[in-house]
Amino acid sequence: MLSIKKLEAGYGKVKVLHGIDIEVPKGRVVTLIGSNGAGKTTTMRAISGMIRPTAGEVSLSGKRIDGLESHRIARLGMAHSPEGRRVFPTLTVTDNLTLGAFPRLTGARARGDVPGDLNRAMDLFPRLKERRTQLAGTLSGGEQQMLAMARAVMQNPDLVLLDEPSMGLAPILVEEVFRIIARLKSEGVTMLLVEQFAAAALNVADYGYVLENGRISVHGDAEKLKHDPAVVAAYLGGGGH
Repeated sequence: MLSIKKLEAGYGKVKVLHGIDIEVPKGRVVTLIGSNGAGKTTTMRAISGMIRPTAGEVSLSGKRIDGLESHRIARLGMAHSPEGRRVFPTLTVTDNLTLGAFPRLTGARARGDVPGDLNRAMDLFPRLKERRTQLAGTLSGGEQQMLAMARAVMQNPDLVLLDEPSMGLAPILVEEVFRIIARLKSEGVTMLLVEQFAAAALNVADYGYVLENGRISVHGDAEKLKHDPAVVAAYLGGGGH
């Protein structure tokens, strides 16, 4: 589904990623964990076309996408729920969700049942259903995070990138976000998840990669990583996030 080989990226003369390899098979949830500044968000931006990789390959369903503009990558089936949410504050919840289906409404992707998917998104995120006529800018941080995730799903994508979905949320909302990720997983949605709460991420994921200073230091089945002494010490309570 998503294949990343020898990916290098950064900002100006500052190289952040030093040749990383990641595989996200169809129907699986893969998580990328690491400390702040390790390069997790840079990885997501390089995959989705927000920044241009300086070396390496990114392929989606066998098609090279590295170097393509982000709107073209979206049309090929990748949705990115970015760090910081990036909702459209002056539009309603419903309008934000409808914009998520934009590639389908313009014929860039198979249209399918957009109204039906809108109802499904509201069922998946009941808080959004209650606030469907509210302007997105008036929502709480947690509700905006749910809106960003629901908007990504409205694209009916082959792959969803979730960048720090729990950032800044109260613990009860973090639980809700991970319940929704688990439900999407049960429906067969393929996801690459970047998350500060490593334990929660490994609980929902099938496979994990640990990123340290722009390099993959260890990877393996999520269950195995949960019991890896180095991972436990660094990310699961031994030494903070």
